[in-house]
Amino acid sequence: MNWKTEVTELLGIKYPIIQGGLAYLAYSDLAAAVSNAGGLGQITAMSLPDPEALRSEIRKVRGLTDQPFGVNFAIGQHGRPFSHYLDVAIEENVPVISMTGGNPSPIFEQLKGTTIKKMVLVAAKRQAQKAEELGADAVMVVGQEGGGHLGKSDIGTMVLIPAVVDAVDIPVIASGGIGDGRGLMAALSLGAQGIEMGTRFIATKECVHANEVYKRRLVEGTENDTTVIKRTLGTPARAITNPLTKRIIEIEKNDGGNYEAVKDLISGAANRKYIYDGDEENGFGWAGQIMGLIKDSPAVGELFERIIKEAEEIRRGWGN
Repeated sequence: MNWKTEVTELLGIKYPIIQGGLAYLAYSDLAAAVSNAGGLGQITAMSLPDPEALRSEIRKVRGLTDQPFGVNFAIGQHGRPFSHYLDVAIEENVPVISMTGGNPSPIFEQLKGTTIKKMVLVAAKRQAQKAEELGADAVMVVGQEGGGHLGKSDIGTMVLIPAVVDAVDIPVIASGGIGDGRGLMAALSLGAQGIEMGTRFIATKECVHANEVYKRRLVEGTENDTTVIKRTLGTPARAITNPLTKRIIEIEKNDGGNYEAVKDLISGAANRKYIYDGDEENGFGWAGQIMGLIKDSPAVGELFERIIKEAEEIRRGWGN
């Protein structure tokens, strides 16, 4: 079947499926596997120690695939200067740059004069309109079911996607609560031109940096096994419910928005303790509610085959 959409045309990919930025996890192995399978794989820039490490990852991806890929800049959560990282991405002429968190204006300014495609992750209609005004080629729109950092308004994907589709003229990519062919078809029926998946790609063989404890929890857990932390800080984010997230919630309940009380518990170091070492007492891992539909950890290529097969069966059932 023909899977051409505005997103596949924009990005030069076979299927309208994009891999999320996945802090500390989205490196060359996973990015190349997703791109080779027909989607858009991405490298996480700001999780790397320095710009030259990003250059190395970009070149590793190019050694593993001749397909388009992206570099994601999580500009809001790391608090580190990113312009030198972006310089490297521009020098290496990466096909796509995506932005999550923070104010993307400086990135748009730095990308002026390049042919790099620009995508912005948003969680609200107004954010999508602003991204379009700045010059975004597409917006990735995440509903409250998603993993990691979310919007403050708790709007679900089913309502948020068509609201944004109606509000902007650029392609919309649906994110949050999507992990199979049913989710792909649902997103397209809502007016999206593609999907972004984060949590589902963690539970794959090529996500080599995620430890087996993390992957096993995604496979064995249910849709009820996530918790939204950092709500009192104004930066809500969804993670797997575990001993540390329970401690964070308890502190938030007692101390309100006291960042100092939780800063060590919500840090990147605490995140790495779980996703790399499987330390549930002292670490946490991001995950969306889609974990309730994850039943195994296949190779990326196999996952794509399943998603497309399921989606095509639905399309045939619809009579087109």
